[in-house]
Amino acid sequence: MLSTTPKLIPKLADFAPTLIIFDKDGTLIDFHAMWSGWIPELARQLEAAIDCPIAGQLFEAMGFDPATGQIVPAGELAVTPMAGLRSLTIDVLRTTGISVQAAEAVMAAVWHTPDPVALARPLTDLTALFSALRSHGAKIAIATSDDHAPTEAMLAKLGLVPLVDSLICADDGLPIKPAPDMILAICTTLNIPPAKTVMIGDNVPDLQMGRAAGAGLTIGVLSGLCSAAELADYADILLSSVGELIAEDGADYHSD
Repeated sequence: MLSTTPKLIPKLADFAPTLIIFDKDGTLIDFHAMWSGWIPELARQLEAAIDCPIAGQLFEAMGFDPATGQIVPAGELAVTPMAGLRSLTIDVLRTTGISVQAAEAVMAAVWHTPDPVALARPLTDLTALFSALRSHGAKIAIATSDDHAPTEAMLAKLGLVPLVDSLICADDGLPIKPAPDMILAICTTLNIPPAKTVMIGDNVPDLQMGRAAGAGLTIGVLSGLCSAAELADYADILLSSVGELIAEDGADYHSD
């Protein structure tokens, strides 16, 4: 008999998770669409404000290759929360010889974050994915190095708020990835043991966080910054994208 419940890939189905925690950028939405245009524009505005060429220094400090538009997987732009990126930018400004006060004034004038609504490009149909996972009894959570306000704006724009049971962000006061605290806080909030939890991410710290928290399964996706070789030591499963969590043949078949 044909069930209307989409079928999960075998290893995930066998694990039968109670909770699935996703990273955001590079896992649920296109990392480069969100960030690769932001850093050159920030550099342009900073240079205009101080009339000094600092783009090269900023790109190097952030871990961004302007020639290719690629972001270094272990670089600051890939793993550091916005507060840290802001501090790093002030440090770069200070290398030009301006005072702390002058650097802060420049930042007050030009610092901005990527538009979480206009630049959010889902890597699959997230409404369908989250609904399918929830139909198998799994709660959905997000643990991200981005801040709370832009993450909430993105979820609202994509219509995902009713499907997300818990959200932990970099500015929520917990140690950031790869520390286990984000996962442990989500598990405590939802009263679900880490051993029944899956952590899914595109970068090494995502999966290290999963392992450190005792997550029962870690899944690496190749839709973000890291290669299969970089993620292999930390992932129980490697997928091209989160869309592959659902088996290709779609609906689940079972006999009465």
